[in-house]
Amino acid sequence: MDNSKEILNTSIEFLKGVGPRRAEFLRKELNIFTFKDLLFYFPYRYLDRTVFHKSNEMTDDKTLYQIKAKVDEIDKIKGANNKYRLHVIVRDNYGLVELIWFQGVKWVENQLVVGKEYIFFGKVEKGGSHNKMIHPDIEELNSDKSDISNFGHLSPLYNSTERLSKAGLNGRNLSKITENLLEKVKHIHFDDNIPDYILEKYKLIDLDTALKSIHFPKTDQELHVARLRLKFDELFFMQFRLIFNKLVINRKVKGIVFDKVGEKFNYFYNNNLQFELTGAQKRVIKEIRRDLQSGIHMNRLLQGDVGSGKTIVALMIMLIAIDNGFQACLMAPTEILATQHYTSISNLVKGMNLNIGFMSGSVKGKARKNILSSTKFGAIDILIGTHALIEDTVEFYNLGIAIIDEQHRFGVKQRAAMWRKTELIPPHILVMTATPIPRTLSMTLYGDLDVSVIDELPPGRKEIQTLHLFDARRMKLISFIKSQIKDGRQVYVVYPLIEESEKLDLMNLQEGYEMMLQYFPRPEYQMSIVHGRMATQDKDYEMIRFKEGKTQILVSTTVIEVGVDVPNASVMVIENAERFGLSQLHQLRGRVGRGSAKSYCILMTKYKLSAEAKERIKTMVGTNNGFEIAEADLKLRGPGDIEGLRQSGLLDLKMSNIIADEKIMVKIRDLCINILSKDPKIELPENFKLRKYIIENKQMFKDWSRIS
Repeated sequence: MDNSKEILNTSIEFLKGVGPRRAEFLRKELNIFTFKDLLFYFPYRYLDRTVFHKSNEMTDDKTLYQIKAKVDEIDKIKGANNKYRLHVIVRDNYGLVELIWFQGVKWVENQLVVGKEYIFFGKVEKGGSHNKMIHPDIEELNSDKSDISNFGHLSPLYNSTERLSKAGLNGRNLSKITENLLEKVKHIHFDDNIPDYILEKYKLIDLDTALKSIHFPKTDQELHVARLRLKFDELFFMQFRLIFNKLVINRKVKGIVFDKVGEKFNYFYNNNLQFELTGAQKRVIKEIRRDLQSGIHMNRLLQGDVGSGKTIVALMIMLIAIDNGFQACLMAPTEILATQHYTSISNLVKGMNLNIGFMSGSVKGKARKNILSSTKFGAIDILIGTHALIEDTVEFYNLGIAIIDEQHRFGVKQRAAMWRKTELIPPHILVMTATPIPRTLSMTLYGDLDVSVIDELPPGRKEIQTLHLFDARRMKLISFIKSQIKDGRQVYVVYPLIEESEKLDLMNLQEGYEMMLQYFPRPEYQMSIVHGRMATQDKDYEMIRFKEGKTQILVSTTVIEVGVDVPNASVMVIENAERFGLSQLHQLRGRVGRGSAKSYCILMTKYKLSAEAKERIKTMVGTNNGFEIAEADLKLRGPGDIEGLRQSGLLDLKMSNIIADEKIMVKIRDLCINILSKDPKIELPENFKLRKYIIENKQMFKDWSRIS
């Protein structure tokens, strides 16, 4: 950056129209500290100030209009508390409009002259015999003023806050200080970081023009090309950084080579596997095997909808590690889920002479010492447990692969802790999630991981029928549940549990339980109740009773979202379903449909629903596809509300939208992969600008010194 650009690092308080007090508000409210921060604070939309309307065209209430009209009458009216308001009648060739000001009356009165023509711009309010505008903007016609934010341009609107507005920095004033800034930096030329051949290929304008046009574009076309360029920059450098860092890790970190598929894997496949793998499972196993044979450290995400068969894939990969003389471990976020993995995997490998260990916080005393010792000296082949696995006391003899289930429940630190479980070469890492992630998110949240997707359900899995019932039809629900129980089935009834109102939710749960007892009295029916405040042993006792068929109904909070596999349960009733997010509703629905019987998910709601709640319910009824639901969830909630996006830096996107801009992001990702495959060290002359950018931002690029 040349010296002329140092002005961009100037504190925002030194900009005309700001000062120390307003600067403090800008820092606190918008994270604007310098001139550069304001330059990159873009308008959220624009008003077309190039179009003029006729007074008789202004038909929509609360809509912004712009007219040219002569001042006909000016009337200053005294109101309560000796305050004045100004009423002005203006006319064009098509009718009249009444303009009203309650504030700044003296200033407006001095601006206007009867018989003179002006430009007026503001919201129209319908009522009476003519339209009204309250506090419209005024501009003299044929004025030689240089206010580029008004007439003749698309007028920018900037997001402000209530505190900023009170400090005199509403959207209009933000526009003014941005105009002052552009005057200050008009002599600066902003250099491009994108190579020329890319700009030419995608017909992108230069960065300097884009930055100076985005605030006050003259036309829609000028705005379009400026937006496109700035979006491209954001998405390009986000994807380039992710792929570059992944490439560096692949070079830097060696991987244990699993060069054979041996006795354990083949025995399991030929004798213990009770069903044919789906095409998706076979494809994913091949993808993972390629990693394990490559000599490069594997860092892979395995996505699969509820019931898609991720556990079988995980087990078969662990058997490959064992066949190559290594140990494996599987870490789950809760003891319930870890226990289920332990039970199901132990059953799947019966007769194979494998030692499966279990470790959690509840394993204590002699049992804990035995597990720790057996793991350290290699007597345990597969260790399954909770986050207790990453404690320093857990030492492996030779850990070859670590599998982390429900990845979104763990942070990066937990994943990194698994790396440190071996001294020389870190274990391969496979992270799994049953929360389907839209392609745009997996390219951003997990852009530095390889991604495998099981997008096919095993044969025999019947589609779950989802129904929406209002509370008024509860008796129909009760009759249906009784008929299912009569046929030997079991039922979940789930109530919401939201931390902010936990006391209220528990009361609702208890009331729901008591209501169910009235409809399903003992001893004819047996019922369990489970919630997060119960002691672990009590909760487990009730869940085991339900799993063993000793109770027909389990009334619960969302603690059963993961961790319970009851093939005989055929009905999931979700009370107050409008209070759940789409992903959570889908996860709950996945608790049923695990057996051979036809299964149902019934969404109970009150009659009055918000538009968003209606859309969520409609989506759930319309599809069982987890990836379609994830896409809908992303569109409904927006990227800012999705867990994990803050860590990924996605919330820093100022111009792009990962939903709306999916197509361009896919193209950009392919472009970045192509650049780095041809020029992994970024040393070709045509990529000089990229190399310069990396050096200037080396804190964003892991181990640049190692690759350069």
